[in-house]
Amino acid sequence: MSQKTPPRPQFFYTTAPLPCPYVPGRTERKLVTEISGPEAEALHDHLSRAGFRRSHTIAYAPVCPGCRSCLPIRVDAQHFTPTRWARRIWARNAGIEGFEVPPRATTEQFRLFQAYQHFRHPDGDMAAMGFYDYRAMIEDTPIETCVVEFRAPDDRLVAACLTDRLGDGLSAVYSFYAPDLAHNSLGSLMILWLIARAQELGLPYVYLGYWVPESRKMAYKARFRPSEIFIDGTWRPLGEEGANPLSRLDASLQRA
Repeated sequence: MSQKTPPRPQFFYTTAPLPCPYVPGRTERKLVTEISGPEAEALHDHLSRAGFRRSHTIAYAPVCPGCRSCLPIRVDAQHFTPTRWARRIWARNAGIEGFEVPPRATTEQFRLFQAYQHFRHPDGDMAAMGFYDYRAMIEDTPIETCVVEFRAPDDRLVAACLTDRLGDGLSAVYSFYAPDLAHNSLGSLMILWLIARAQELGLPYVYLGYWVPESRKMAYKARFRPSEIFIDGTWRPLGEEGANPLSRLDASLQRA
């Protein structure tokens, strides 16, 4: 009589403290685990619902002592209705189309990625990435992943978003865009496109990673409503009493 192989134990590790990239003067630590094997998809789904994010074949979540500034956030795609602000974004970028392509790194993507890093994060670690580092970021994935390429009418690549397919939604892993079109709000356009795509696929959520209310660079994520943030082991509607520890900022964003 054959016996089933017992499931492999899942090990979690804590990284060494490093300077926080979002809040000056603080340090960050992450809880990490490997995503691999035949159960990678199911594990990734489970961890995503628990506030984890993916990088290559690793899932991670912040575990910074004395700090809870990084809040996992996801958009309720099926109940999302474009606001006047969202309609302006669509109109401003009329003619730009998104195309799902396999997760294969190209030199065209890499040139755009480099330009974005030097414009947006010149002092960050990613600004020093070479093509092979970029290729690993795109291609090292144990789950269903694609790159959504956004192209202008002349076929110029103007933005791209590495995107994971989850059981309950789409996850924006990393996105970048052409610096000369920064005024077009292409980052927001990519999120709106993913929301529309999730609606087409009948998927309930679009996962946007971590929202850091104290970071101006992350403020845009809270504009996509309705959305939920993960606090104390539960997804709660953003704006719900007690769901947002920085309620004043939340109120100001709703008025924006």
